[in-house]
Amino acid sequence: MLVQPNKGPNRSAYVVVVGNEKGGSGKSTTAIHVAIALLKAGQRVATIDLDARQKSFTHYIENRRSWARRNRLDLEIPTHFYVDRVEGIRADENEAAEFSSFSRTIAMIEHSHDFVVVDTPGTDAYLMRLAHAMADTLITPLNDSFVDFDVLGTVDPQTYALTGISHYAEMVREARRQRRKVDQEDTDWIVVRNRLSTLGSRNKRLIAEGLNDLGLQLGFRCAEGFAERVIYREFFPRGLTALDSINESTLGTRPNMSHVTAREEVQRLLAALRLPIDEKGLRRAAARSEWFASLDKPLEIHDLLD
Repeated sequence: MLVQPNKGPNRSAYVVVVGNEKGGSGKSTTAIHVAIALLKAGQRVATIDLDARQKSFTHYIENRRSWARRNRLDLEIPTHFYVDRVEGIRADENEAAEFSSFSRTIAMIEHSHDFVVVDTPGTDAYLMRLAHAMADTLITPLNDSFVDFDVLGTVDPQTYALTGISHYAEMVREARRQRRKVDQEDTDWIVVRNRLSTLGSRNKRLIAEGLNDLGLQLGFRCAEGFAERVIYREFFPRGLTALDSINESTLGTRPNMSHVTAREEVQRLLAALRLPIDEKGLRRAAARSEWFASLDKPLEIHDLLD
C-alpha cells in the first residue's frame, strides 16, 4: 500500500466507499477486510453502514465484538455507525433528513480518524449517491459474470464487444464529476473481480477484455478480489477476517490451507488499492505487532503442512 506523509492534525479522514447496485457482490466482506487491514496498519478507522435494511456490515462488526468478548481475544474493532434511511411521504424531506444524519456522523469522525470505510446498499438511493460523491477511493466488487457486468456496461451478444455504459457506471461518472466540482480532486475507482475461477476459461477472458475496454472509457482500474471460498462465509458469524491471527483459539477450529490462501488473496487486493497509509500509524502497528509476537507465536504455513 502507498505510504504518504501525515498532512497535519486537522486533515480530514480519507474516505473509502464500497459500492455496487447489485446485491451479493461481496461489498460487506470487502469493506470489513479493508477496515481491519487499516486498523492492523495502525490507522484510526471509523466505519459507516448505509444499508439500513440488510445491515450486513453492522452485523459483521457486532459479531466480531461479541466473539472477541466471548473468547477474550484482542481483535481490532473500528468505531462504527449506521445511518437509517428515512421513508416519509415527501422525497425532498427524506433526503434532507438523511443528509443531516449522514453529515452529523461524518462531522463526529472526520478529524479524529485517518480513514472512514463506508458500505452502501445494493440499490440506487440518495445516501448511496451521496457517499459515492464524497469517496476518495471507490471500490466496486463485481462477481465475475456477465450478469454482474451488466451494471457497468452492455456487450454485443455475438462478439461480446462493448456496446454501451449502464446505469451504475453513469451514476458513478456523475458522482465523480460532482466531486471534482467541490474540491478539484478525482476519485480513485477500482473494480474488484470477485468469485474468480481458479481455472482459465473463455468467460474469464471475455470479462477481462470487457472490463479493460470499459476501464479505458470510464477511468477505473481493475483488481482481482476474492475467489469462491467457503471460508469467507464461515468468518461472518464470528466477525473474523482472513487477516486475523491464524490459530485455533481465534478461529474456533484448526486452520487449514484455505485460511492461508485467503489471507494472501486479501493482501494482494489491499496492495492493489494503494491506500494512503500514514507512517506514524505504521510505526504504532509495528510496535504493537512486536509486543504480541513476544506473547504468542503465530501459525506459519509449514505448521499447516505437518
